[in-house]
Amino acid sequence: MTRAVFFDVDGVLINGIHARPELSRRWDQNLLVDMGIDPERFTKEFIFDIFVKKVSVGEMSVMEALERRLPSLGYHGSPIVFHHYWLLNDSELNQPLLDAIRILKRRDDIRLYIATNQEHLRASWLWSHLGLHDLFDDMFYSARIGARKPDKAFFDFAIRKIGPQAEPPLFFDDTPKVVEGARAAGWEAVQFNTMDDFSSHPWIAERLFPPTQ
Repeated sequence: MTRAVFFDVDGVLINGIHARPELSRRWDQNLLVDMGIDPERFTKEFIFDIFVKKVSVGEMSVMEALERRLPSLGYHGSPIVFHHYWLLNDSELNQPLLDAIRILKRRDDIRLYIATNQEHLRASWLWSHLGLHDLFDDMFYSARIGARKPDKAFFDFAIRKIGPQAEPPLFFDDTPKVVEGARAAGWEAVQFNTMDDFSSHPWIAERLFPPTQ
């Protein structure tokens, strides 16, 4: 009997923006110097506006959104160049976690998945360029689904795709509201702050550190 184990991306698989600011690694710390864009304005006027509302749920491409908004933020270069800069600087893998997941992948009783709020191009970058396809069976992301975590529709979509489960899916995410949403959908969800939140989980620890014979 197998169990599905899900992982968020940012703040979990990627050392990036975390729900707890003190645990974040910011990709945009040099944005003003490198691209001439104030990172606070970019977050407020792009991320929390058109990106969350349209791009992350697949209603608009990230390129169209950048084409529309970058000039007002003081950037007049190619949105493709900007997007590549964004991808490159927001791609630091959480290698200790991935090494542990690699151990789990050798087992027959686990299926590994990604559950994340992403737009299409970054999802493809994560899967293909960063090599997450080597470890995971599928990636469920908001632009593919048309709904963002913690919406119940997101979790329902994932369950329909992976099929009936004998045990609730186990999910690691850094955002409390997402953890709450997953639990409301019937999943076992754990808030991920550090590697210990993963490795010390009893079900995981039993498989990472089996007792010696």
